[in-house]
Amino acid sequence: MAKVKNIEGLTVEEIKTELQNGAKFVMFQYSISVIFMSFKRGSDIYFIKADESSAKYSIGYTLISLVLGWWGIPWGPIYTIGSLNINLSGGKDLTKEVANSLGLA
Repeated sequence: MAKVKNIEGLTVEEIKTELQNGAKFVMFQYSISVIFMSFKRGSDIYFIKADESSAKYSIGYTLISLVLGWWGIPWGPIYTIGSLNINLSGGKDLTKEVANSLGLA
């Protein structure tokens, strides 16, 4: 499993409380292309609190895709559009899976 970021210093009870208030675990995607090779990868998993925006975490991955994702034919544009869609919609929600694997469910 990918590393979970932003839970450092939080107790299990604090994480559970945040999840009950609408926090979530999300992963972002980025795409990189080099001529005929294109790669789509996922970021680490981020714990996003209920009162927090995911934009500050997704911006780097979005910029990587915007600059480096388009150039591979044919998959570069396809992967880039998919990555941008996921990132701009708040990331891929993995809350249920991560909560289960961490024993928070």
